[in-house]
Amino acid sequence: MNAIKVVIGAGPYMNNPGWLHTQEEELDLLDEKTWQIRFQKGSIKAILAEHVWEHLTYEEGIEAAKICSRYLQPSGYFRCAVPDGYFPDDAYQNIVKVGGPGPEEHPAASHKIVYNYKSFTEIFKAAGFKVKLLEYFDEEGNFHQNAWDGEDGVIFRSKKYDPRNQGEKIVFPSLIIDAIKL
Repeated sequence: MNAIKVVIGAGPYMNNPGWLHTQEEELDLLDEKTWQIRFQKGSIKAILAEHVWEHLTYEEGIEAAKICSRYLQPSGYFRCAVPDGYFPDDAYQNIVKVGGPGPEEHPAASHKIVYNYKSFTEIFKAAGFKVKLLEYFDEEGNFHQNAWDGEDGVIFRSKKYDPRNQGEKIVFPSLIIDAIKL
């Protein structure tokens, strides 16, 4: 039996071949009915969301994480990336700020929150996950990267995969976590 792997809010990106790529209208993070139509509880091995959670409020983020948890298998995981509130670059922070202009490809999709590694970890812990930080900046603006494998889900806007970040300087990072269902 093939393991079910789901990308939430995939947009035009197909960075994860073999995964089910979904959009908000077909799989809504805050409407469990859209999940019930497609999946049985405990049937999904992995979920990936890249730059989606910042479009939810903090409380909505917890609720969405709880819904996702219900559909993950035991020991299933959720790879999630958001803009990093501790990245020390004013131009980047202006793009990702609450109510800011947003990225060029989605100018109308304003952000409701900007996370740092502490606040983002809290969301998933509150939903009952164990959290592993993969890429993030700390309070002093230092970059941290722990080993992670693209076979388990590619986050394009990362140090590891984004060509903009391959030189000496990181240009457009993400705060990336793996949240493992306990």
